[in-house]
Order: sequence, then structure tokens, then C-alpha cells
Amino acid sequence: MMNGEKLKNLIVVGDRVLIKARTQNTATPGGLLLPPGYSTKEEIRYGYVIKTGPGYPIPLPSENHDEPWKRQDESSSYMPLQAKEGDLAAFLWKNAIEITIEGEKYYVISHAAILILERDPELFA
Repeated sequence: MMNGEKLKNLIVVGDRVLIKARTQNTATPGGLLLPPGYSTKEEIRYGYVIKTGPGYPIPLPSENHDEPWKRQDESSSYMPLQAKEGDLAAFLWKNAIEITIEGEKYYVISHAAILILERDPELFA
């Protein structure tokens, strides 16, 4: 596949969000350079929302309470997520699952792990 095709064809499931981490500083606030491979154990990380899932699934009301095995209409409905593509997200690092797509590192997190979003209104104008 061409560069970026895998990412375009990727489907994020449920209330999950795909995030590309914002580049971290290689120096401490005091100016000391950190060696390659050194990783701080920060609780909170920042990254850009690349893709989002459809949202939280909403159960459909059941009309046949006495026969739950009977097939109902299988259409699903979802409560949409607040996160949108392009948002800068502060998220809990311990809840992130790291994946690599075409040599780039991404994180899959639950929408509940996002603490705050920063949105550039010009992205959605």
C-alpha cells in the first residue's frame, strides 16, 4: 500500500481514539539534554487526534422482553464522541496502547482517558 493508505483504511472501533503523540522535548526544563531512549514516566501526555470511533454504543429498546433470542433490527446507534480529528488532546499515559503504522508510533486510547481537548476552530470552518 502507498504511504498513508493504511491509515486511511483504518477503522477505529467504539469509543476509541487514535492519537499521534506530540514530539517531546529532549531537554529537561533546566536545559539538560536527555539521552536517546530515555523516557520520563509522565502521567499525562499530549497528542493530536487522527481518527475517532463512532462513539458509545446505545442499546436499542427491546420489545420482546420474554423472547430475547429473537433477532431484532441489527442497526446500531451511537452517542458521538467530543474528540474530533485535529484536536490536541491531553490524555492519561497509563491507558494508552502503543501501535506502529507505517513506521510511525500512534496510541489507541479510550475516549474516557482524554482529560482535555484543544480545538483550532479554523480547522472546522
